[in-house]
Amino acid sequence: MDLWWRAISEDRPGPKWAALFEELWPAYRTWWLREGEDARPTYRESLRALETHMPEILPLYEELCALAGGGDLAARFLSLYRPPPYLSGCSQAIWPGREPVLVRNYDYDPRSFEGIVLHTGWQGRTVMGTSDGLWGLVDGVNDAGLAVSLTFGGRRVVGDGFGVPLILRYVLQTCTTAEEAGRALVRIPTHMSYNVTVLDRKRNFLTALMAPDRATLLTHAAVATNHQERVEWDAHARMTATVERERFLLQRLTLHVEPEDKFISAFLRRPIYSTAFDRGFGTLYTAVYRPRLGEMELRWPRATWPLTLNAFAEGARRIVMPEPQPHAS
Repeated sequence: MDLWWRAISEDRPGPKWAALFEELWPAYRTWWLREGEDARPTYRESLRALETHMPEILPLYEELCALAGGGDLAARFLSLYRPPPYLSGCSQAIWPGREPVLVRNYDYDPRSFEGIVLHTGWQGRTVMGTSDGLWGLVDGVNDAGLAVSLTFGGRRVVGDGFGVPLILRYVLQTCTTAEEAGRALVRIPTHMSYNVTVLDRKRNFLTALMAPDRATLLTHAAVATNHQERVEWDAHARMTATVERERFLLQRLTLHVEPEDKFISAFLRRPIYSTAFDRGFGTLYTAVYRPRLGEMELRWPRATWPLTLNAFAEGARRIVMPEPQPHAS
């Protein structure tokens, strides 16, 4: 299986982003309407939610809507407010060395993945990360030295809130420290349960356990997989081996000290690395963030792609993914 990646940079929303929208909108439109148009919020509801919870990025949202053609449905989609539910796997951890790093595996369906690293200078803030929802992010870093990443929280509850990729975009656009990010994550509603880990340039970190039906809990956890304080969805936990992955990473962080590269390399092996691509939970990439240095590194079993905030180079990569293994997790 081949996975194509692109690295795209644009200081202000313009023709590159508009071309991405034109390319990806048909698939996103199908996904957005899969439960019917009436199941999605109106434009007025979406705009009001953004005005209430993320007013700082409202001008950016309006600029993107204009580039997308100004249509009602596209504007509703770009708000990422109360989107259709979706599931992922993922593991993430903070290696607390001399130069702390945030490492994560993104486990998801390759057929629903953009494969884009987006580098932007929107609203005067430089941000680099893995794109989702055309302007949201599933992980990323900003020029203030703040890195952030998400994992699915392992709960079926769907509620009134935003898709978490837009929440991560908001954090990176408006926050400079883990403390500021924590306040934003507590305040902004999410439509499903997610664990969001944040690391700043001063080595401060936190993991926010977000949910649509209960208050966000800020923790000092250095590891997050696909449950929160306890397993609440047994079938999903078994299928994704969330407890086993959490235990494996915690042991590597607490039972013995190992070099950074050895810790990162563990993300490319079982039980952290998954080849369950046919079930939508295969590891599409490993990302390594060094927020103080403004560095992002993508890794696969046979390839590495380093990227930096200050010397970002556009390009494309063809990644050959490993064959799925029977009953792999």
